[in-house]
Amino acid sequence: MERIIYFSFLLVFVCLSGRSYSQVSKDDIDKAIDFSALEHPYLYFTEKEKPAIMDRIENDPESNDIFRRLQAEAKMWLEMPVDRNIPIQGKNTRAGWSEYDRDGKYARYYNSNRNNAFSLAFLYQMTGEQKYADKAYAFADAFCDLTTWTQRAHEFPIIYSRIMPWNVPDDQVNFNFDHFNGDAGRMMAAVYDWLYPALSQAQRDRIRGALLEKVVTRVRGDYEFHWWATAYRCNWCGVCNSGVGLAGLALLTEHPQLTDIVAESYNRINDMLNELGIDGGWQEGGGYWNYGVHTSAFFADALKRMTNSKYNLFENERLRNNPVTFPLHISLPGNRSLNFEDSGGGSYIGSPHLINKLAVETDSREAAWYRNEFLGNGNDIFDIIWQRPQTDGSPPAIPSIHFRTIAWWVMRSDFKDRSKVLVAGKAGKNDDPHHGHLDIGHFVVYWQGEYFIQDIGRRGSYDEKYFDEARFDYPQASSTGHNVLFVNGEKQISGKYYKQPYNYDVGGDVIEFITTGEQDYVIMDPTNAYPKKELKKWRRHVLLDKPEITLVLDEVHADPGALIEVRFHPGVDYTLVEDFVLLEGSAGKMAMIPLVNLDYQIKPGKHASQFINATSDFFWIDYLDTEVRTRDEETIIATLVLPVSDVGEAQEIVSSGKLATDRSGNLSVSFKRGGEAFLFDFIRSKEGLTLKNKQ
Repeated sequence: MERIIYFSFLLVFVCLSGRSYSQVSKDDIDKAIDFSALEHPYLYFTEKEKPAIMDRIENDPESNDIFRRLQAEAKMWLEMPVDRNIPIQGKNTRAGWSEYDRDGKYARYYNSNRNNAFSLAFLYQMTGEQKYADKAYAFADAFCDLTTWTQRAHEFPIIYSRIMPWNVPDDQVNFNFDHFNGDAGRMMAAVYDWLYPALSQAQRDRIRGALLEKVVTRVRGDYEFHWWATAYRCNWCGVCNSGVGLAGLALLTEHPQLTDIVAESYNRINDMLNELGIDGGWQEGGGYWNYGVHTSAFFADALKRMTNSKYNLFENERLRNNPVTFPLHISLPGNRSLNFEDSGGGSYIGSPHLINKLAVETDSREAAWYRNEFLGNGNDIFDIIWQRPQTDGSPPAIPSIHFRTIAWWVMRSDFKDRSKVLVAGKAGKNDDPHHGHLDIGHFVVYWQGEYFIQDIGRRGSYDEKYFDEARFDYPQASSTGHNVLFVNGEKQISGKYYKQPYNYDVGGDVIEFITTGEQDYVIMDPTNAYPKKELKKWRRHVLLDKPEITLVLDEVHADPGALIEVRFHPGVDYTLVEDFVLLEGSAGKMAMIPLVNLDYQIKPGKHASQFINATSDFFWIDYLDTEVRTRDEETIIATLVLPVSDVGEAQEIVSSGKLATDRSGNLSVSFKRGGEAFLFDFIRSKEGLTLKNKQ
């Protein structure tokens, strides 16, 4: 029987400078680019390459639909008057205190002018019709008239009290370039490249001047004063550096000296990609993996083309070896994804055109399979430019995974079958104050397209305090809002607080991970995520007996007489029935059944959640605690989560459930379900229990 066993490993952190070896220099880029051959357009395609793209538009149904939609929308854009009156941007956009904070007019003005210019510039390139170029320039001119392309939420003083992420010094006072600015630089670089043949010198200079003023000169020579420049485990690093680098590439015909920022972008994005896990995992979560990798891919594509593949970020070892391992394995049946950390948990991770590009550049069959089986048809300009992989690909041989670098794990029988239970959880370090949560030892149960035991994620919205030290008081980010446990109310702590040094010991580990065709099993030790004044030691075992039975076994060490609360957040309606909980989803029921050789009670509770935002309503978040008063220094608490047909079946399981310990401290968990007997044996060692006869 095939088996994979993963053991935890020690992460080696780089020093504060964060720079990797073999950095690329300006001179290297100068030698790799043939400046004499640069003739706009050249970032993503040249005149010689346009016929192939137009052939796709003509003959590929997906590309044809996207292009016809663009043409239809352009009828409106061509008639739309370009508003030259810049709306007032609110001063507290994440608090909503004033009318200008709430009305959204500035954001709509910002986005529509930028996006319309981008789309019309592409239509000009594909049709050669001057009307598209003229209107694209009109929108671009309005966008260039903005004083800054940075948005208020990331300016002083709102962002000043943010806890800075890994590899960033705390003494940060310059906030004149944010990820919105990075996106604007990236998109306006394409507008400049695509419109160049149709513009007068003055019109070119208008866009060129804006790129220099609002992107290049804000960063060039001042990387040490931008916190995101060395935040290699943060998506901002890719977004911002890609925008700067693409601005530099687009302006090389006028300013060949800008290869210095091209080299900087290459090096810094490469360093960010080096922080992908050895299995492709990204600590910030799926949504931010997508934002960082996605935006970086535009710069990577342009630079690869312009250097004739000599400087090819798609060849980064971490990205090349696992181009889609993370988004694929955190996918959930039903167009959803795991919402650990702040990542959102909405639809499948990865824009279709990004996965197109990764599949083709890395020749990954898994990427091609993920693209074709999960993501549906594209709807973006780059779904035309970046051709869809021409192979159906194939899925991973093993559906379960342990992301060793970030200590996440996913247990499943199948990638697409909703009728089979998926269990996922995480350990790792509490060292990401940017998008991380205090959730070590946390897990979720997903079945029939619903979370029965859920992660509440960043439910609500970002506000002005969520990225300050106050984030750890929000149930969304605090351990109180996760499926972990507490001894006498002691909560998990962060490894980083405002203007305090990092403590990289704070967090937990995956001790063992095993996946087979019949069972998946993990042991986590989250002990060091706590102050350890009340909780002395905690080992959590999670077993998925495929395809649908979940057993959670908690070994808790605390003083006799302590109160243990084992917390669960139901994602569906629930009913408390004596000594178990009936979880009722839209397509099935599950029972959550504690097995404890001590008196216990299941106590419902709810978090009071109010974001600091005038547009956010108060809401309650339900949770359930299994409360146990300890008798000895070690307490064993088991919890079954499994499908049942009704209350009667659940009660039969409850009446048959047993925890039995022999003289050596070995433990067995047994119960009956549907006439079948289940027995799980755990062997005692000096470290604690471990599953016997792992299948």
